[in-house]
Amino acid sequence: MAIVAVQLGQCGNQIGQEVFNAICSDVRGTHGLCSKKENESYHDACKERFFSEEESEVPVARAVLVDMEPKVISQTLSVAARSGYWKYDDRSHFCQKQGSGNNWANGYSVHGPRHKEVIMNLVQKEAEKCDRLGGFFTIMSMAGGTGSGLGAFVTQCLRDAFPTSFILNHVIWPYGTGEVIVQNYNSVLTLSHLYQSSDALLVHENDVIHKICAQLMNIKQISFRDVNQVIAHQLGSVFQPTYTAESALHYGRNPLGDLMETLVPHPEFKMLGLRNIPQMPENFLAYSTFSWPGLIKHLRQMLIANAKMEEGIDWQVRPPRLGSSTPSSHSTNKPLHFNTSIANLVILRGKDTHSVDLGSFRDPSLYTSWLSPQDAFKAWKTPRAFNKYEKSATLVSNSQFLLKPLDNVVGKAWNMFASKAYIHQYTKFGIEEEDFLDSFTALEQVISSYTSL
Repeated sequence: MAIVAVQLGQCGNQIGQEVFNAICSDVRGTHGLCSKKENESYHDACKERFFSEEESEVPVARAVLVDMEPKVISQTLSVAARSGYWKYDDRSHFCQKQGSGNNWANGYSVHGPRHKEVIMNLVQKEAEKCDRLGGFFTIMSMAGGTGSGLGAFVTQCLRDAFPTSFILNHVIWPYGTGEVIVQNYNSVLTLSHLYQSSDALLVHENDVIHKICAQLMNIKQISFRDVNQVIAHQLGSVFQPTYTAESALHYGRNPLGDLMETLVPHPEFKMLGLRNIPQMPENFLAYSTFSWPGLIKHLRQMLIANAKMEEGIDWQVRPPRLGSSTPSSHSTNKPLHFNTSIANLVILRGKDTHSVDLGSFRDPSLYTSWLSPQDAFKAWKTPRAFNKYEKSATLVSNSQFLLKPLDNVVGKAWNMFASKAYIHQYTKFGIEEEDFLDSFTALEQVISSYTSL
């Protein structure tokens, strides 16, 4: 089934372009370990998901590009076309000459309604090109105005126009040190509205990806493109074709539906996190070897200790003993915070995936009590390596991983709101104080739900 990407704002368009680049690069790679039939099957499944083909025979991304300023969209279209391997449809984008000024209300209440018809017509045309539409993958930031405000508005429109299609929002969590002064307001308003409209939110934190670039990728001067390429690699490791437990003989047909069925058993819990190992500079790969037991051991500990990368994992954190409310540990000197899961998906790519023991992820103590491990854990596999990694493992998790950042954002936004800071910038575009209060209430309920796991 096809996935239509909706790239919103500067951040969404730049990441979207890197995602299609990563997917295309992976498909074009040679994988001698797989049979010709396996490679062709993989290629065909990928193309059906992400690309349509025009007369030029250059694959065309299934995407709609939206921004209130033309510069980034122009660059995005140009870079894709210059690759020679894929491109965007020249008619499948929308831009204006005036941005949203980092104001969520401007994007949501002004640009959204004003340009709704044009944007949704583009989405409708892209959807009609799909033989079978699986759903929408929106890519956006929370910090600015267009990506967050217009993105929240467009997501609502997608839900209204395509009530039976899956909607997965990919959301970039802003740097903790601050990108714009009102980013916490924008984040609270974005998350609360997306929680009503989308099926799940897949979150990447800028601070975490920045650390991966510095410590794992060994990049000295980190650019936005470096950050976006790491994000794109991780997303590609999820969305490229795999065999699921239900479709062991052919590649899964509905990646968004399979993802939701596996990871979102209850509408109160929609926050998904992503970890991918190994990650390293390309020129290190030829000198590195990995074993599946080692990768799985690290990935499991990253889950329980809520570590975002394989360096610096706290190995002292242990799952709680069944029947006990406190984590067991060899260390009694400091509190250890165990990350309880609702559901987990492990995706294995590369040689010998059929022989990998994933029993440690079926441990009941990892999960909330209201789901059995057989319902809470799933594994997808393919013998085809991903983007030059002989073996790689990805974990998509619905867990308490975002509790602390979410609590921080809500707390900072509330402190500003209590002193009426910058509220006038929102009310002049029609967002009232009651709208803020509704958003705070919604997110405090999310925090409470995840805390009680």
